[in-house]
Amino acid sequence: MTYILSIANEKGGVAKTTTCISLGASLVESGASVLLIDLDAQANLTLALGVDTTQIKQSIVNVLLESLPAAQAIIKTGIPKLDVIPATSEMGMTERFLPMRTGYETALKKALRGQPWAYDYIILDCPPFLGAITTNALTASDMLLMPTQAEFFSINALRSMMSLVRKIRAQGNPQLTYRLLLTMFDRRNRIHRTLSEQLRATFGNGVLETIIETDTRLRESAIAGLPIIYHSPKSRSSLQYRALAQEILTYVKETTAQTA
Repeated sequence: MTYILSIANEKGGVAKTTTCISLGASLVESGASVLLIDLDAQANLTLALGVDTTQIKQSIVNVLLESLPAAQAIIKTGIPKLDVIPATSEMGMTERFLPMRTGYETALKKALRGQPWAYDYIILDCPPFLGAITTNALTASDMLLMPTQAEFFSINALRSMMSLVRKIRAQGNPQLTYRLLLTMFDRRNRIHRTLSEQLRATFGNGVLETIIETDTRLRESAIAGLPIIYHSPKSRSSLQYRALAQEILTYVKETTAQTA
């Protein structure tokens, strides 16, 4: 069964898109097949994978607003077993018009669940606000992965995220789990160390063991249109995202075995 994972945080600039690409590529390297879905009007995921947005004929917008079968919007990335459904600037229109429909919260779930996917994982890159699109993503997901910096504003945004998790669980997806991922971490920064300790004290096992540290190579990889593990395979970020993939794989294997 395909495992669906959303990457979201109300706070922007916490490496959501970078994590989506890097985790997806690391899962592929581990033998999984992965579909990435861009849900942000800025289309940063689409651009970072080297897709020419001017040549996109079908996108996630058509899936959500026109009931286009999701498989018809898939684009190959050039990396075997890593595909993407792109976004366009019209995602803003989707955010506006989708809530006018009855039961709009389940539009993405209906498009993704029950399909004979050949993918082991579908990863959803959400916009940096908690609107109709993010609600759709969490309703369709098995897990919410929340990248967060060890900074006050990023951690403060987790309150809204946790409120949304409780709402989604109560309204149709009781099995939704979540994990926090510390990103853009500077071990030399005393505040980072202190806040990360507070996060672990508050959320316990809800915080992943893997930490993604600051690394200029990550910015370079986006410009190159390649995941970090292909752009700079021996960099610190590559090693850390590979560790993240293994942590996710282990968690999914253990939880699916419990429910089987």
